[in-house]
Amino acid sequence: METLNINDEGAIRVVEMDRPEALNAFSTLLMDELADAFLGAAADDNVKVLVLTGAGRAFSAGADLSEMGSVERAPSHGFDGMLDAIVDFPKPFIVAVNGIGVGIGATICGLADIAYMAEGARLRCPFSTLGLTAEAASTYTFPKLMGKQRASWFLWSSEWMSAAESLEGGLVLEVLPDGELLPRVMEQAGKLAIMPLVSLTTTKALIMAPLRDQIKASINAENAGLASLVGGPANAEALVAFREKREPDFTGV
Repeated sequence: METLNINDEGAIRVVEMDRPEALNAFSTLLMDELADAFLGAAADDNVKVLVLTGAGRAFSAGADLSEMGSVERAPSHGFDGMLDAIVDFPKPFIVAVNGIGVGIGATICGLADIAYMAEGARLRCPFSTLGLTAEAASTYTFPKLMGKQRASWFLWSSEWMSAAESLEGGLVLEVLPDGELLPRVMEQAGKLAIMPLVSLTTTKALIMAPLRDQIKASINAENAGLASLVGGPANAEALVAFREKREPDFTGV
């Protein structure tokens, strides 16, 4: 694989997004390889827990905007296939947010069973500044985790949310000093990895049973909203502004 580092530590599979030069932005290839990683871990009886983190100073800068409007390679899973693999993953899925998380780099926290975050990390949902709408079921998971008002502001405003605010809002379980994040996550994952797999998967299935259909319905509705906005006047202005390295001007849009 070209965009991931995958290592097993006992029954824990650590998946590290490895595009540090692009701040681990979600390219088509990264999405396909992440989908394969989740599908592979689901099918491997030796794996009990999956931990996702990022290489370098970022967790993920979100969608790779340099790919928007271009078709460099046909996806084998794509964004929707990656989300399906994550939502249907039957085992504990832990996110370790080691640095900035933008877009899907933030909303994926709502799909994790447990999320941990480094003190220096920050999250941002820049959908409004892109003339778009939210994704990855965040219109459902964020209000459920954070409350309607906090989630609405975070998804609308495009403002950064600190690790402390993420913890206070219930989006992450614990915040650690930057150098202690992964050791703590591995310590906690290790406590799950000694449990019987059948117990872990049965409990997760029961937790997800009343949630999965709504999560998938939200993803479908968000995708329809995104499709209606991509290429529209606001999105076009946002992309031009991105290429010209300036703030978008939505006056009159």
